[in-house]
Amino acid sequence: MSQKMLHFIDRPRVPPETREVNERRKDFREVYLEFTETRAAEQASRCSQCGVPFCQVHCPLGNNIPDWLKTAAEGRLREAYEISQATNAMPEICGRICPQDVLCEGSCVVEQSAHGTVTIGAVERYLTETAWENGWVAPIKPGTSRGASVGIIGAGPAGLTAAEVLRTRGYDVVIYDRYDRAGGLLTYGIPNFKLEAYVVDRRIKRLHDADVALQLNTEIGKDVSFAELRTRHEAILIGTGVYKSCELSIPGSNLPGVLKALDYLTVSNRKTYGDQVPEYDDGTMNAKGKHVVVIGGGDTAMDCVRTAIRQGAKEVTCLYRRDRANMPGSQREVSHAEEEGVSFDWLAGPVSIEGKEKAQAVIAHRMRLGAALPGQRQRIEAIPDTDYSIDADMVIMALGFDAENLPMMFHEPLLGLSRDGTIAADPANSMTSLSGVFAAGDIVRGASLVVWAIRDGREAARHIDTYITSQSSSQEVAS
Repeated sequence: MSQKMLHFIDRPRVPPETREVNERRKDFREVYLEFTETRAAEQASRCSQCGVPFCQVHCPLGNNIPDWLKTAAEGRLREAYEISQATNAMPEICGRICPQDVLCEGSCVVEQSAHGTVTIGAVERYLTETAWENGWVAPIKPGTSRGASVGIIGAGPAGLTAAEVLRTRGYDVVIYDRYDRAGGLLTYGIPNFKLEAYVVDRRIKRLHDADVALQLNTEIGKDVSFAELRTRHEAILIGTGVYKSCELSIPGSNLPGVLKALDYLTVSNRKTYGDQVPEYDDGTMNAKGKHVVVIGGGDTAMDCVRTAIRQGAKEVTCLYRRDRANMPGSQREVSHAEEEGVSFDWLAGPVSIEGKEKAQAVIAHRMRLGAALPGQRQRIEAIPDTDYSIDADMVIMALGFDAENLPMMFHEPLLGLSRDGTIAADPANSMTSLSGVFAAGDIVRGASLVVWAIRDGREAARHIDTYITSQSSSQEVAS
């Protein structure tokens, strides 16, 4: 065992520094500062190199975390980067937005021994940023041409990952996306203070340089039929993600000033790209000077409240029906929001939204937690006669996402769905009910994490390769 490791006893956990609160409230630049080489090596050296690496076990990608921590601690940065990127198509993105506190870092043996978890995400980000700076991020090398093509619907993390894998195996790849920029929620759903645009853009450019075709502003079922796509390509991968906002059926939810979270975040991100955005400029989706109430408790809700702060809201309140301990969002994001001036109203359930011509207030009542059934969360119930009012010029619904009705949108009724409305795909081979049509990411598993979408895209690409290879072999035998 190298003497460079096992320093969790004599070296404390030191997370990356954040920009000063009053400074970061005013812009959309990233909150975290980069590690120095010395700090990255120091923090990597805290790894215990345990025999059963629970950090790796609990990483959806199975990243070889102990190995690249060890090589980073020893100053072998390029080797550490190579190990990191071998299992992850977007390590610097995961290093920024993965909830490490509930995945790898939350499972760290050092954390369980009360010495403070290893700062895995920050080291991962540092390694890849160093690789970009030094030219270690190699171009995608297309494999020998297979004379076959794959069409990918959706330019989010699942589709982008699958495209890279398939291109390295010699397939021609065309990605179709309804938006004007690739990246999916990485581009339009995650604010720049967590993930700056250039980080995603350079990954997309890398695919473009490898001759992966991007056909944007293309809506399947409208601009081109799903049936036609199936004739163009030997296989299709559906990786659209889930974009249908969950609804809250309370009086006043249709009033002007009541917004869907994704619509709000998309407008904000477009503004940071420098686009002309009338809905922002006319104040419809601009929180400046307003009392903002965000309803929800996940990471999307945290993105909304922190965006509203940066837009200059007069007051921002997050309304959540459970308590802090039961919040689905990252506690790290909650802490950042509190530092930046967001108020949290716990155990508060919305009853109605009041206003004559537009939203003016949210009426809520107090909630209490009850007993939990086995395998379920604690039940919640309203406390009678506890209604109260919160001023609200803008109300943002951040209640999660469901799948759109793709069989209807694609005019393909034989495309099978799960009970939840997601695409039904065989976990053994990613195949849908239609031969040669595969699916991956949130459109299969429901709203989830970017790291799972990357993993699913990688696996789907492997299954597509197997399918096309077997089809070619069958045709050769038949001839």
